[in-house]
Amino acid sequence: MLSAKGVVIQFGKEELFKDVNLNFVEGNCYGLIGANGSGKSTFLKVLSGSLEANRGTIEIGKNQRISMLRQDHFAFDEETVINVVVMGHKHIYDLVLEKEKLYAKSDFSDADGMRVAHIDDELHRLDGWAIESEAGKLLDNLGVGEEFHQMKMKQLDSSLKVRVLLAQALVGNPDILLLDEPTNHLDVETAMWLEEFLIEFNNVAIVVSHDRHFLDKVCTHIADIDFGKITLYSGNYTFWSESSQLLMRQRGDKNKKIEEKRKEMQEFILRFSANCAKSRQATARKKILEKLVIDEIKPSSRKYPYIDFAFDSVLGNDILNVEHLSKSIDGEVMFKDFSITLQKSDRIAFLGRNDLAKSAFFKVIMGELPADQGSFRWGEAVKAAYFPKDFGPYFQCDLSVMDWLRQYSANRDESFMRSFLGKMLFGGDDVFKNVKVLSGGEKVRCMMAKIMMTQANCLVMDEPTNHLDLESITALNKGLERFNGVILLACHDHQIMQSVANRIVELTPHGFLDKPNYTLDEYLENENIKSQRAQLYTA
Repeated sequence: MLSAKGVVIQFGKEELFKDVNLNFVEGNCYGLIGANGSGKSTFLKVLSGSLEANRGTIEIGKNQRISMLRQDHFAFDEETVINVVVMGHKHIYDLVLEKEKLYAKSDFSDADGMRVAHIDDELHRLDGWAIESEAGKLLDNLGVGEEFHQMKMKQLDSSLKVRVLLAQALVGNPDILLLDEPTNHLDVETAMWLEEFLIEFNNVAIVVSHDRHFLDKVCTHIADIDFGKITLYSGNYTFWSESSQLLMRQRGDKNKKIEEKRKEMQEFILRFSANCAKSRQATARKKILEKLVIDEIKPSSRKYPYIDFAFDSVLGNDILNVEHLSKSIDGEVMFKDFSITLQKSDRIAFLGRNDLAKSAFFKVIMGELPADQGSFRWGEAVKAAYFPKDFGPYFQCDLSVMDWLRQYSANRDESFMRSFLGKMLFGGDDVFKNVKVLSGGEKVRCMMAKIMMTQANCLVMDEPTNHLDLESITALNKGLERFNGVILLACHDHQIMQSVANRIVELTPHGFLDKPNYTLDEYLENENIKSQRAQLYTA
């Protein structure tokens, strides 16, 4: 059990939320959601005890252990990987260290011997002797192979460090597990493994994530930060989102009677419950669907941008032809001998365990990097728009948001620009903000506006959901679904990849797979493809 009682968090005069009274119960997984800057990470820190609330208390059960995913990637640089994971269970780690120090004493006494015996009993009670083995298995499951286990953390790249810190949070079956963006830097298989881990986790779990598929898979409840409060709702993210939007629509329909609105809401709940009950990930063991009631649900204050990628030129049959393309960076093979011919109906999801490989391919075909070998050719009727993973250079200028976007618009009229920017949630004086001071999410929305202005018939998008909140990700998802042109997409959002792509391409240093007419889930679940993928990664 974990409880927040009368918790108030504020910074200076800014109050994030107040009078938070919540009980988090074992056997449930809570998705903590809210607009960017609403205080999700701050609340996790308060729950963990690493940050003190301005008022109120956090209470946990007697002898219960809280474990939180650390965000400091340099905190353990001098420690070995396996030790860092074992440190996740601090009590066991401290006992082992104490025992080693006692045995290292030159004047080992009877009292020391009695203390060692007590430590051994405590380690036996905690199953402490198995902690290193468990740590190794967690690392393997998270894609950190045995060859890394005895390395020092400073020898690992950032993506592997994230996985080690995640293993540290998971080790030793914590009573309360707090995870802030746990799927960042995880490939699709590793993210799926984490989903299964949390589905089977029997204690309290609270997660912050911008991956809607992940939230739907693992969450039994949603904790929504809105209106300066945190409110708990039964159900997963999709249920919360769709029911909240339904209530918003009902609020605007003044002609519909209260009884009709209530009936519509009841039908929605029944429909949702029936669909969820059929799915394996519905966590039926927790029987959360029985608790879905109308009175719990409230409309959200959050807003959705309108993203729509219309294009003004018709695609021909000649889109993109890639022949025997190869690229290495700093001696590491990104991809080699890669050939592909695009069709005008293609919406391709690019997979691969190395994100740099997908980025390198996009940079090559967009003319930002030279290929080592091979060639590519775009069709004459193709108008490609590019969203790069690193979009920072686009904003190294002293321009307002309006003037920045004007660079890419044929219509420079202020009323047109204001209307367009309003759709992207830049209203009032926001349009005069200098682009250098924009947040990451605001810059991404600017980039989306730029792409919409170009009216391209081919979209090349490298991790477009980075920095976006859940509402903007949902809007982007709908915009990509409506788009009738060609899409080349690398993205960690499972739902976007699943709902948009109709062809899967996986890049590895040893070769590639190209599977037309597959959705992401079909690709991942096909047994023949699983075998082909395993051969590629073990070549």
